[in-house]
Amino acid sequence: MKICAVLFDLDGTLADSLPFITRTYRLVFGALGLPWRDGEVVRWIGRPLKDIAAYFAGGREEEFIRLYRHHYDLGHDRHVRLFPGTLEMLAELRKMGLRLGIVTSKGAEGTMRTVEVTGIRPYLEAIVTAQDVSRHKPDPDPVHKALALLSVSPPQAVFVGDSRYDIAAGKGAGTVTFGVTWGMAAREELLSCCPDGLLESWQDLLNRLRQPAESRPPENGPAGSLQV
Repeated sequence: MKICAVLFDLDGTLADSLPFITRTYRLVFGALGLPWRDGEVVRWIGRPLKDIAAYFAGGREEEFIRLYRHHYDLGHDRHVRLFPGTLEMLAELRKMGLRLGIVTSKGAEGTMRTVEVTGIRPYLEAIVTAQDVSRHKPDPDPVHKALALLSVSPPQAVFVGDSRYDIAAGKGAGTVTFGVTWGMAAREELLSCCPDGLLESWQDLLNRLRQPAESRPPENGPAGSLQV
């Protein structure tokens, strides 16, 4: 089936923001006197902030969220940028006639700030944030929401992300799934989630989507079956 849309995770996939987010959490943990737990919180990035606050600061969630937003707002515009080639990739996908969207567990305010500051807003037709659904990645509901906004069926879409939550959400929704190797999860972790393929660069994605549908390997085969 012809691919009509590409959905992306935001942090760690399009936006090179994970070091800044990790630093922000460290400031919050330090201020609240919470144990860092060998960086266990890093594995939670990709889940809604309220879930992270509840898990690591049970009973102090409001203070945790307030401090996080304070430090995030102070440093965001200086530290958040796109991974190299991202704008060019989005522009090329639009030239190819593909519809584009974001599916993120980030809050609406932070999401819109990132897409505006980085300049990717004009390329996006659908943006689904933590406030737009009641169940979040790895649940497929956010992906289904984005597909509904684009009027695209799951087999006509690709979902690209950097974490196991992204792969699970895309697979659960019935889309083709690609993991990027430059984000949060290690290559081995992504492969264990059985995506349809891994991307080493944005050129890999462009190459895959330029292939005629009849020449592609089966989309629901084992991880790595798509030669990107």
